[in-house]
Amino acid sequence: MNIDQLIQTIALAAIPVLFAITLHEAAHGYVARYFGDMTAWQQGRITLNPARHIDPLGTILLPLMTLWMGGILFGWAKPVPVNFAALRNPKKDMLWVALAGPASNLFMAFGWALFAKIALAFPENYYSSPLLEMAKIGININVVLMVLNLLPLPPLDGGRIAISMLPHRQAYQLSRLEPYGMFILIFLALPLFGTPILWWLLSPFIGIVKFVVLTTFGF
Repeated sequence: MNIDQLIQTIALAAIPVLFAITLHEAAHGYVARYFGDMTAWQQGRITLNPARHIDPLGTILLPLMTLWMGGILFGWAKPVPVNFAALRNPKKDMLWVALAGPASNLFMAFGWALFAKIALAFPENYYSSPLLEMAKIGININVVLMVLNLLPLPPLDGGRIAISMLPHRQAYQLSRLEPYGMFILIFLALPLFGTPILWWLLSPFIGIVKFVVLTTFGF
């Protein structure tokens, strides 16, 4: 990807990416508050202000690097603080707190598909073409983030979900991977040996979710 293409992609992707990470993190905090943990609420993290969720590495540097190198466009926001011990039923409620983020991405994927449908319905309007391209990015980034976060690798949401559902002994063993989880993920996401290994793992599930989203709106 040359510099002009990168700048154009960044301009179109900025709004979908910011919404994807902001609503994802806010959803975690909102559900945690619902189940009794007020940590995120007290720290002002249940907000749609993207500045409260931006992580310089995960939100800016890594997405630009993966775009430039041709890997999967992905990243992360500053994690919303959740005190699982403060939940009314920590092991059980952890599942719903973790699931809230991917669920918000699925909701946004459907929302961007609706925008794509609107753009195609009014092709004569000057905003239709950029809106359609932005909607395509919005669908892609939200589906990728949803599927990526459902990987059963701590500290991803899928890892939290697995820990919540596994028996205590197996849950503890899986939780010990958490300090190394993001390093494993970054290694798998970079195209060091051609196609990123992460793409081979995720692409079938990404395809299924995109098919469901697009066919729902008749694409």
